[in-house]
Amino acid sequence: MTEHRMKCALTGLQWTLGLVILIEAVLFLMPSARHDFARTHMPDILRQVLGWGEIVGAILLLIPRTAVRGAWVLMGMFVLAIIVHLLHAIFNVGSLAVYTAAACAVAIGKAE
Repeated sequence: MTEHRMKCALTGLQWTLGLVILIEAVLFLMPSARHDFARTHMPDILRQVLGWGEIVGAILLLIPRTAVRGAWVLMGMFVLAIIVHLLHAIFNVGSLAVYTAAACAVAIGKAE
């Protein structure tokens, strides 16, 4: 029974993470986000790479056969985002750290 509960919890985490990131990434790529991102003085291509990378990772995460690959793609995107934030002295990376841990849990749990 415990293994069944673990699988259900992991699937719930997978779907929650995938849907939340997909929605946030789409909002991040909206034209209104370009103006806010421009205030960071970072190139817009970085916003595009992170946004599209998160969309691809989230879609892969939501497909059962590619969930592990999607989790790894998301972990890469989140680590890149954390590094960019820290290099620009933006230290509010708590949510990115939680997202990274969730993606890691899905990648390890679903790989077994």
